[in-house]
Amino acid sequence: MAMDSIEKISTAITMIEEARGVPLSASCVVHRGEILEILEGARDYLPADLFEAEKLLAARDQIIEDGRVSAETMVATAREDVSRMVEQTAIVQSARDEAQRILDEARDLAAAEREEVEAYIDGRLATLEVILNKTMEAVARGRERLEGADDKDVLSQLADDK
Repeated sequence: MAMDSIEKISTAITMIEEARGVPLSASCVVHRGEILEILEGARDYLPADLFEAEKLLAARDQIIEDGRVSAETMVATAREDVSRMVEQTAIVQSARDEAQRILDEARDLAAAEREEVEAYIDGRLATLEVILNKTMEAVARGRERLEGADDKDVLSQLADDK
């Protein structure tokens, strides 16, 4: 009997949704007697359903209080269990071993990444060294040309004097 009014209203909605439509209209054809009977039944059940809902609301506070007490009991039990577990040396040792393993992995990863970075930097420096060597060679050739140009100018002047 709980929430029979909602079932009746749902039935009425279903009847209207499934009713034959009137062409060129948003209207539909439903049997007046059937719909009225369903809606009157919903109206009749409504006070009983509201009474049930009020009883549930009244019981709600007790249900919430029972849940709170139960939750507090669970939390207290869990805290006791945690205290017992922490005292067990096997668990503590296992945690220490795991922590050491994680640290070792982190160190290995850091070393590998450091090597990778150093290799990258070494490659970039080698490229820069090649570029600088070529630049120095170009500068040396340019200076040699300049020195050679002065000698040629002096020789050409001597030839002109004769």
